[in-house]
Amino acid sequence: MTAVEICDVGPRDGLQNHTRHLAPGVRADLCARLAAAGLRRIEAVSFVNPKAVPAMVGAAEVLAATERTGGTTLAALVLNRRGLDDALAAGADAIHVTYPLTDTFGRKNQNMTVDEAAAVAEEIIAVARVAGKPARAILGVAFGCPFEGAVPPARVIEHAGRMGAAGADAVLLADTVGVGVPTQVRDLVPAALKASGRPVGLHLHNTRNTGYANAAAGVEVGASILDASIGGLGGCPFAPNATGNIATEDLVYLLEGMGIATGIDLDALIAVAAWLGEQLGEALPGLVHRAGPFVPVGA
Repeated sequence: MTAVEICDVGPRDGLQNHTRHLAPGVRADLCARLAAAGLRRIEAVSFVNPKAVPAMVGAAEVLAATERTGGTTLAALVLNRRGLDDALAAGADAIHVTYPLTDTFGRKNQNMTVDEAAAVAEEIIAVARVAGKPARAILGVAFGCPFEGAVPPARVIEHAGRMGAAGADAVLLADTVGVGVPTQVRDLVPAALKASGRPVGLHLHNTRNTGYANAAAGVEVGASILDASIGGLGGCPFAPNATGNIATEDLVYLLEGMGIATGIDLDALIAVAAWLGEQLGEALPGLVHRAGPFVPVGA
């Protein structure tokens, strides 16, 4: 792997569970700063029930206020047809649809079983494609569920194939609560690639400090997309003890040091993390923005 696409999910996943809610204008500024640092894909907003996720109120305002620079794609996360219709009306550049792979999590998150949510995702992908918008499918709790425990690998591969057949432009395996380990990644990514016939990526949380090891393992076996969140922010409102995503700046440092191009300016990204910490009034959990950059031997 000589290049990897990083999608920064900070404006959505990073902020959705935070106690301080940033105004739409500030969230648009965050998207613009990430784009200026070289991020070419940003999960900027989600169109979900504002009562369930109040931090995401004003999603249409965020998209309207953010200038697209340098070909940056602003993606919207949706869970149902109403969310998709709102995202399309607001001018989202791309659609991300997600559903979890266990019934218990699905009922808590979307009030649907796995099969019901998969059918909804298929419809969303089809409608988005007709509208000329690329759609990615993110398979939640693919590495383990906080309510049901281990998720059978066969189920993950089945749904990767199902989303590929539905026309998703990429399939991401999400470690929603940060329980995965590299051996799982090495098994699941190649199998998902074969089953889906699409690019495969990873959405990783660092809850148990395995997120970066999983990212490195993933790119070594064919994952070409990695989600990360500026400053390491993140968490799921519906998952107990869920903590942050892997930090975008930490991931860029890791990949560039491994000789894998990201196209992202690490110094600029560190500045964005510092700025976001000021907006939230706290130190962010990522490490590189505090320690500073360094050029590893051989990089």
